Amino acid sequence: MRQRLRVAAYAVCVRDGRLLLARCTTPDAAGEWALPGGGMDHGEDPLATVVREVEEETGYRAEVTALLGVDSLHLPGHPRLGGRGRTDFHSLRIVYEGRVTGGSLRPEVGGTTDLAAWHPLADVPALPRVPLVDTALRLWRDRPATGRAAPGANG
Repeated sequence: MRQRLRVAAYAVCVRDGRLLLARCTTPDAAGEWALPGGGMDHGEDPLATVVREVEEETGYRAEVTALLGVDSLHLPGHPRLGGRGRTDFHSLRIVYEGRVTGGSLRPEVGGTTDLAAWHPLADVPALPRVPLVDTALRLWRDRPATGRAAPGANG
């Protein structure tokens, strides 16, 4: 079975009680809301990744204000996208707290998201969303010393 490791960086940007999210267009998460962020390019620093991804997906320039933690997702036997067979997929997701410093909200063009929006924190549990949103919000709220979110209730 083919093995694949994907390292990605994501931002939790909260302003005035609202969370910045981007809506996915990928086949495995179409229509679900996700944190702005994505995969690291080879040789790219994770801080540069998250800043680049926030701007690509939302139009905002951002700065990182804190490292919240790391989430590891292992999916043995995950169906390969665009191919035959299965993949032992491992995703390492670095989660940062970010602050918008400039730019204008706009959707990504030609990427993996099609809409960016601010959502009231209280409304997030009712949104169709990828599980990482809940994990990242637990990291943001709890600030665990280990940088790992304890399993628990959504958001």
